[in-house]
Amino acid sequence: MTEYGGRRTQAERDAITVEIGYALCSAVFAAALVFGAVAGPAFAFDLSDAARGTLVGSGATVAAVVFFARVVSVLMRFRRPDQPSQPGRTNPDS
Repeated sequence: MTEYGGRRTQAERDAITVEIGYALCSAVFAAALVFGAVAGPAFAFDLSDAARGTLVGSGATVAAVVFFARVVSVLMRFRRPDQPSQPGRTNPDS
């Protein structure tokens, strides 16, 4: 991103768009996996209606939490600066 609040270049806008798309797609995939793991037994086995409702409700709730957590974690990681806080200095371990 540009410094001091300047306008973003087309490449920066494209990078943001790609990152948002990646965040959403990976979040949908992760949420679907979690929902399938939690609610899957409700459809695979002959369970009572109460047990089936509990598993599906829990699966939907956990999947929603995973979705939002994944989106936030990907987008926050994208915002981290690529350069050290003090230009010209390197990590002492390097």
